[in-house]
Amino acid sequence: MFEVRLAEGAHVERTNVSVLRGAAAEWAALPLPGRLALLTAMRPGIVAVAERWVTESCRAKGIAPGAPAAGEEWLTGPYPLLAYVDALARTLGDVCAGRDPLRGARFASRPGGRTAVRVLPFEPVDRLLMSGFRAEVWLSPGVDEARARAGAGRGGTGAPGVCLVLGAGNINSIAPLDVLYQLYAAGKTVLLKLNPVNDYLAPLLNEIFAPFVARGFVRITTGGAAVGAALVHDPGITSVHVTGSAATHDAIVFGTGAESAARKAAGRPLLGKPVTSELGGVGPAIVLPGPWSRADLRYQARHLASLKLHNNGFNCAAVQVVVLPREWDARAEFVAELRSALRGAPARAAYYPGAGERQARAAAGRSHVQLLDSAEVPRTLLTGIAPDSNDAAFRTEFFGPVLAITTLPGRTPAAFLDRAVDFCDSAVSGTLGVNLIAHPRTLRGLGPGLHEAVARLRYGTVGINCWTAVGYALPRAVWGAHPGHTLEDVGSGIGTVHNALLLPEAERTVVTGPFRALPHGPAPVPPWFVDNRTAHRTGELLFAYAARPSARGLGRVMGAAVRG
Repeated sequence: MFEVRLAEGAHVERTNVSVLRGAAAEWAALPLPGRLALLTAMRPGIVAVAERWVTESCRAKGIAPGAPAAGEEWLTGPYPLLAYVDALARTLGDVCAGRDPLRGARFASRPGGRTAVRVLPFEPVDRLLMSGFRAEVWLSPGVDEARARAGAGRGGTGAPGVCLVLGAGNINSIAPLDVLYQLYAAGKTVLLKLNPVNDYLAPLLNEIFAPFVARGFVRITTGGAAVGAALVHDPGITSVHVTGSAATHDAIVFGTGAESAARKAAGRPLLGKPVTSELGGVGPAIVLPGPWSRADLRYQARHLASLKLHNNGFNCAAVQVVVLPREWDARAEFVAELRSALRGAPARAAYYPGAGERQARAAAGRSHVQLLDSAEVPRTLLTGIAPDSNDAAFRTEFFGPVLAITTLPGRTPAAFLDRAVDFCDSAVSGTLGVNLIAHPRTLRGLGPGLHEAVARLRYGTVGINCWTAVGYALPRAVWGAHPGHTLEDVGSGIGTVHNALLLPEAERTVVTGPFRALPHGPAPVPPWFVDNRTAHRTGELLFAYAARPSARGLGRVMGAAVRG
C-alpha cells in the first residue's frame, strides 16, 4: 500500500512540475500590471484564513488558546505576509505609474563606500506603530543613490523557470514569503514543498495563493525527505531555494554517503542547478559595558531571554551566545538577572523534532551547566566557556532553549567592541544575524566607531538594542546571510529574500531600537517579549489594523501595546 501511495504522489508531483513549467514563460512575460493584479488578489485570502492559520499554528505548537504566546503566531504568520503583500504592491504600483518607489526615502553614507536606504520609518504610520525603531538597508560598496533609484522595483526579469521552495517548519510565514520572492524578484513559477512539521498549512496556503494556483504559477505540496530529494533532481525544476540547516543544504547539493565529502572538497556538486538558501547559524549578542541602572539590567535580561525563548528557541534568528565584557562591574548582576528571566518565562512545548537530543548534546560533558526548569527539554544555561575554546556552543546551532555565555576583555566599550567583532566574525559559525546591546550614552561615546564596527561585522542583519528578527518582519528590509558564501562554504546561506522595494545589490539590514521601554511612554514593551501579557491581543489587533486600516484600529493596537 505504501508503494502505491508513493507512486501516486510521484505522479502528482510530475503533474505539478509540468503545469508550472508550462506556465513559466507566461509568468515571465506577464506585464507588471498583471503581476500587480495577482498580488492584490491574494490579499483577501490572507484576511480570510488568518484566524484559522493562528489557531492551527497554536494547536501544532502546544500554545493554549488565548495565551499571550499566541501573539507570536500572529506576528510571525499572517501579519508579516500581509505587510509584505501591501509593501510589494506599493512598489509595483509606483513602477506601473511611473513613480520612483524610493520617493521620500532617506539616504546616508556608511563606511566602505556604502549607501544606506532608510526603510523604517518609511510611511507615516510607522512612527506610531514602531515608535523608537528605525531600520536601514545598506547597499553593497559602490552602489550609490542614483543606482539604487534606477534599480528599485525592477525584479523578475530573469529567464523563465520553475523554482522549488523547500519550506521551513518553524516560522509559518517563511514559506509563503519565499514563494512571493521567487515570483516577483526572481521571476520564476514556484513549487512549494512544505516541511512535514507544518504541512497543516497546505490547505490554508492554497486558499491564499488561489489566484496564482488558478493560472498555474504556484503549486503547493507536502511530503518527507524522499519527496524533496526527488523534486530537487526533477529535470523540470530549474532552481532550488531552501530554508533549513547547512547539513540539509549540503545533502541536497552534494548528496549523502561516503562520496559527498569528496564532492564538496572538490567543488563538484551533485545538483547542477542554482541553489539559494537561508540556513540559520549561531546567533551572538554582544553586550557592551556602560552606566546601566538596576532597571536597565533587569529589562535587558528580559530582552535577551526573549531573544532565546521566543518560539522556544526554534528560530534561525535566536540568540545562542551572549558575549559579555569581562571587566564590567555589573556583569555578575546581569548574569543573575538573565538566569532569573530565563527561569521565570512562561512554559513552552518543545514541538520541533530533535530538540531533546540537541539539548542533551549541548549539555554533555560540561561542568558549568544550569538546567533552569523541569520541562521535557529544559531551559539550559551554559557558562564558563572560554572564547578561544572552539566550543560547540560557538560552532553548532542548538535550535532550542539552550543559551551560552562567554566573556572577552576590554576595559572600554570601544576596546571590548573591537574584540567582540573579531570574535563573532572568526569564532562563531553563521552570518545571519548579530545583536548589539548598549546604553545610549555608550553608543554616543562610540561616535563613528559604531558604524565602522557594524561594517566589519559579517552578518546579514545587525540589531542594535533590537532583535535581528525585527528585520525579518519588516517587509522592506532584506533578510539573509551576509553575502559571499559559496556552495562549498555555505555558512548561513546564499542570496536574500523579502526586500519589497526590490533594491539592487543589498548587502545587509541594520535595525535599531530603544534601549529600554517606558512603562506607559512612546516605546512600550515589544510584543515579541515572551513575558508580554497582551502579546496575543496586540498581534491580533495589529493584523486587523493592517487588514483594514483606520484611526480606531490604530488606537486599539496602541492601547493593547502599552499594556504589555
